[in-house]
Amino acid sequence: MTGDRSDEELPADLDVLIVGAGISGIGTAYHLKTKRPATTFAIVEARDALGGTWDLFRYPGVRSDSDLHTLGYEFKPWRKKHAYAGGSEILGYLHEAVDEHGLRRYLHFGHRVVRASFSSGTGKWTVVLERTSDDATFAVTCKFFFSATGYYDYDEGYTPAFEGSDDFRGRIVHPQHWPDDLDCAGKRVVVIGSGATAVTLVPALAEEAGHVTMLQRSPSHVLAWPKENKVANVLRRALPTRMADRAVRSLSIRLLHEMYRTSRRAPNTFRRILRRRMTRVLPDDYPVDVHFNPSYDPWDQRLCVAPDADLFEAIADGSASVVTDRIVRFTPAGIALESGRELAADVIVTATGLKMVPFGRIALDVDGVPVDLHECITFNATMLTGVPNYAFAFGYTNSSWTLKVDLTGHYLCRLLDYTDSHGYDVVTPVRDDRVVGGGPFWNLTSNYLRRSADAFPTSGADGPWSMEQNYYLDRKRLLRDPIDHPALQFTHVGQPVGSSTRGDRRELPPREPEQHPTLPQGR
Repeated sequence: MTGDRSDEELPADLDVLIVGAGISGIGTAYHLKTKRPATTFAIVEARDALGGTWDLFRYPGVRSDSDLHTLGYEFKPWRKKHAYAGGSEILGYLHEAVDEHGLRRYLHFGHRVVRASFSSGTGKWTVVLERTSDDATFAVTCKFFFSATGYYDYDEGYTPAFEGSDDFRGRIVHPQHWPDDLDCAGKRVVVIGSGATAVTLVPALAEEAGHVTMLQRSPSHVLAWPKENKVANVLRRALPTRMADRAVRSLSIRLLHEMYRTSRRAPNTFRRILRRRMTRVLPDDYPVDVHFNPSYDPWDQRLCVAPDADLFEAIADGSASVVTDRIVRFTPAGIALESGRELAADVIVTATGLKMVPFGRIALDVDGVPVDLHECITFNATMLTGVPNYAFAFGYTNSSWTLKVDLTGHYLCRLLDYTDSHGYDVVTPVRDDRVVGGGPFWNLTSNYLRRSADAFPTSGADGPWSMEQNYYLDRKRLLRDPIDHPALQFTHVGQPVGSSTRGDRRELPPREPEQHPTLPQGR
């Protein structure tokens, strides 16, 4: 692994500017570099390292809850024996992807995007950035602006106000900013929460702590699943490498799809599957209905995964336990509960969720008019109505994030190819039906998502307006369907953008595509 930083200066003018150097930004850069070698682009990242989530989160046990056969890139197959990996291993994989495909020179760290303004007069975005090393601000221009920022606030996680927290004599930490000096060996640790972070943390902490208690207000669905995909490993032994890569990825995608479809069509059947897999490990008299039988159906909220049943193994051997109750207040020695019980604690971990922010909280405007993201509707789950030459990467909530990132990268290149070949400068999704939109950006009911719903765009019920959670449908509409959809308005520089109805769409004569010039370097 080489150093994070690129020695290249950020060009003053670009074809595409990518914001974010995590899984999404790196994947998109690969597609641009390989499919459109004449395109000038750069990746800007506010932090001083690549990796996004996998560099930020350093809590014990941090890992994927998707298998790496699908969380990994299509262009860099995961070939290790185990299908689930820890955060440091995933971060190493991302560094390998960057170096193997010559992407490091496009990375520019310590560059925080403050705002971006699109001008129909120039057909370009003017992007204002802040250089974190000296707080200097400067601007660059680009034809296309791509958001690969993820969906949560990197600066702080979500922690509710707990009465009495100042009285607690121990230490309170949030997993998003795990302190390097925290030693839980031999201590009583209470993890507040029941989501993916808590399910990951509890068995990891239980290896050294005196005891770990997962304190939850209500249960979550948790799937005990093998860390190793034995079928994939058999295929790798039996088939040539590239053939095995394709087979393993295809089978892994199909498995995720069918599991989700079964959970939605036959939720009670899926509940029984979850129960059967956990009770193989838990003691016979364990109160499963109290601690692991949620009131909501599987995948109404994100399904948690326990690789090799690690959470249930920790409960079974006594190093961890689950308490389902409500918090009254923190006390000097722990947490007082509504049941009258007090949980003694030396360390309290608030695994209570994330603060959701859309597209890096970057202020956008088009011809001086601020963009209200909640008034925008998603188009093909990659673009926004009324926002020209703009796209975003947003992965699946019911499957691996990267599956959607790969499709989005393909689509971006197809879209740019079309505009170039037809001589257009600007492409803008426009609302072709006043009744579309208003639906949720997310398909889940988790509290941390509902808290932020008004900040995000909306979606439609079907067609290009929907935010699908279906890889096969997205593969069709992003890779195969014609680019020239009636809801896309293609224009030239100086022509108005963002018509509000289908009837306003302008059909313009094509002109010869421009050659990509050698661009000046600047700050």
